[in-house]
This record gives sequence, structure tokens and C-alpha cells, in this order.
Amino acid sequence: MRKTLLLLSFGLITTSAAFAQQKRITPTQTAAQQLIASTGEDSLNSYGGNRSRTVISGYGEAQYQRDFNRETAEANLRRAVLFVGHQFTGRIAFFSELEIEDGKVEGGGLHGEVAMEQAYMKFSLNPRQYIVAGLFLPRIGIVNENHLPINFNGMERPMVEQMVIPSTWREIGVGFYGQTTVMPLTYSVALVNGLNNAGFEHGTGFEGGRAEGQLGGANNLAVTAAVQYFAGNWKFQVSGYMGGTTPLAKKAADSLQLESGPMGAPLYLAEADVQYSNNGLSFKALGCNVNLPQAQSINRAYDLNTFSQMYGWYGELGYNLLNFAKKPKWQTKQLNVFARYEMMDLNAQIPTDGIADGTLRQSHLIAGVGYFPIPHVVIKADVRLLNTGEQNSALIVNPTPNAAPYKQTNTFLNIGIGYSF
Repeated sequence: MRKTLLLLSFGLITTSAAFAQQKRITPTQTAAQQLIASTGEDSLNSYGGNRSRTVISGYGEAQYQRDFNRETAEANLRRAVLFVGHQFTGRIAFFSELEIEDGKVEGGGLHGEVAMEQAYMKFSLNPRQYIVAGLFLPRIGIVNENHLPINFNGMERPMVEQMVIPSTWREIGVGFYGQTTVMPLTYSVALVNGLNNAGFEHGTGFEGGRAEGQLGGANNLAVTAAVQYFAGNWKFQVSGYMGGTTPLAKKAADSLQLESGPMGAPLYLAEADVQYSNNGLSFKALGCNVNLPQAQSINRAYDLNTFSQMYGWYGELGYNLLNFAKKPKWQTKQLNVFARYEMMDLNAQIPTDGIADGTLRQSHLIAGVGYFPIPHVVIKADVRLLNTGEQNSALIVNPTPNAAPYKQTNTFLNIGIGYSF
């Protein structure tokens, strides 16, 4: 079976791969709005006009995954999200997303989450500039803002944009977005609450340090910014983040020998990406680097074995096999094949008191197909081949008597559906 899956994966690569499905821009939108309507997930903007209205929409995805090393399989409602937005006037609007992950949440359960993914006000200053305030997603990477299941290939979001750049990373703050008048260039800058280094965990980067709108420490702050440039069928972006990771008061931070203040024990993130799409062919590439210069102080305070540097990158190629369909009934559908290769190291550099973990040096090869019977519904299937470095025995604490030997390679089969409305 594994040999068959390997042949399938490499066969899909040689045929190339998927055309990313994007939400359509309606004729009522101006060229400026097409660029400044930042995410393609602005359900209010798609209606045009200035009248007061309330819009309800949403998205979700369900998945079957087979883990061939563990010989296990699971079926999961990965997420169901309800969007509610209200246009008060032509200049003031409210956006919100309420998400349920893993089907349900029970007291004492290990899985599932109910959370506000976004809840912010948008104040339009003019057709090219606006301000957001509240809980929102910073413009970092490709998927963080554009995370609808119809907007990315494969059942799983790119691994780099889950493990190096945390997926649907949101914080509370205020942001300014705009577009220049002389060229197709957009920009954004935002001030948000900082991270909490006490929540960092070995193997998950800084994901556990996010507040996500829940009692986020604001003694420390962060600045994030991005620039996008559009050239024909190409889109280029660079983005960055700089912020403190110690939310403690100075006295408490001093007791742990941690730097405090707005930029205390800072974390720096730099990201660049490029996207291309034309006549059914698509290409994406992204690279990201994260530095935590004071990781040794954080490890000393909390015994976390966290990173001082991590990085990740990926490249993806895709093609819509129905792009040149002659019959009208097929011209509104898409059959996208794709392949993506990802590399990352979540402990590329560690402090002198850290323990290296070879399993965090990973490559992922993903190949699959997505069928769109209508623009906002997709049926997906893909195979992911994982390869890692060696396991460090120094990190194995009290192994179970029947623990299987660690395997540096694994194969996953994913099948599922996604929708947005």
C-alpha cells in the first residue's frame, strides 16, 4: 500500500499541481478595493454599496486521516466557523468569526476548542485606507489571513504555516491598512499585545505564547508590518513581526532574571512569499525565519528547552485540469492537482543549555487533488510523506514498556471536504 501511495505522490508531482481557489471579486468593487480588500474573505465588501446590513457566512472542513506508522485512522470535523458582520455605515463595519474545532468540547477533554477567531471594528478612511481595532489576524504569510479551506491546496494548511508561523495567529490591537496611489502596492502596520514566553513549549515554536484574545499580557507589545506588490499575474509580499515576550511586571521579571518592558526578551520574525496564477497554472513559495535571542534566559526561568532560531520554507506548483474545458458545464468547475515540498527546523539554533531534537528537522512532500463542483465547495485528497532527523534519547523520559522504535519516515493519507459561503 505504501509503495502505491509513493508512486501516486511522485506521479502527481510530474504532472504538476493545483490552481489555488480564491473568493471571487464582484463587479461592484473598484480596482482599489480588489487590492485593499485584503483577504478575499470580506463578506461584507462583496455586496458593495453603503447601506446598513448584517451578513452571516462561514466555512468549515471535515477530514479522514490515515497514519501508516501507527496504523491508525481518524475522522474529524476539523473546524466549523460562523462569520457575522454588520455594516453600520459606508465607513464603519464589524467583523467576527466564532470557531469550533474538532467537533465538540467537553469538560476535561483533550481536544476541541471554542474560540473567537476574529472580532474587530473596521473604520474606512477613504477608498484606499482603513483602520482595524480589536481581535484580528496580522498579515503574515499567505494562509494566516486567507485561511478558508477553498483558498489552499490539500486538507492540511502548509506545515510551515502551522509550525513556524502559527495558523490563524490573532491578537488584540490596532492596525492601519492602505494602498499607494502611484503603483499597485499595499501596506499594513499594526500594534498588538505581545507574546508570553512562559507558554512556549519544546517542539511547537512560540505557538503556546499567543494570547488569542484571552487575557493577553500588555506590559509587552509587538509591531507587525507587511508590504504587498502586484505585477501582472504575480503577487509579492514581505512581512515581519517584532515584539516582547515577557508580560510580567518588572519586579516579577527581575526575580526570574528576564528582561521586561514593551520589548523585553524580544522575538523577531521575517517572512517573504510570492504567488503566481494564470490559465490554470499556479505557483507559491514562502520562506520564514524566527529568532529568539534571549532563549537561554527563558529556558533558565521556565526549563522549556525552547529554540533560539527556527526557520521554514516551501514551494508549491499546481494546475487546474479543467482550465481549457470546452463544454460549458465543466467551465465552472475545477479539478486541481498539486504538489508542495516543505522544509523546516524548529530548533535550527538552541541555547547552550538546550538539548537538540532531530525530530524537529523535517521535510514534508504533499501531493493531491481538489475538485470544485461549484466555486465554494471542494472535495480533497492528498498524500503527505514526512521525513525527520534522528530522535535524541536524552529527550525520552519514562518511555512506555511497549513504545515502538522511532521511525524517521511516515506517510499520511488525507481525504475530506471543505466549504465556504
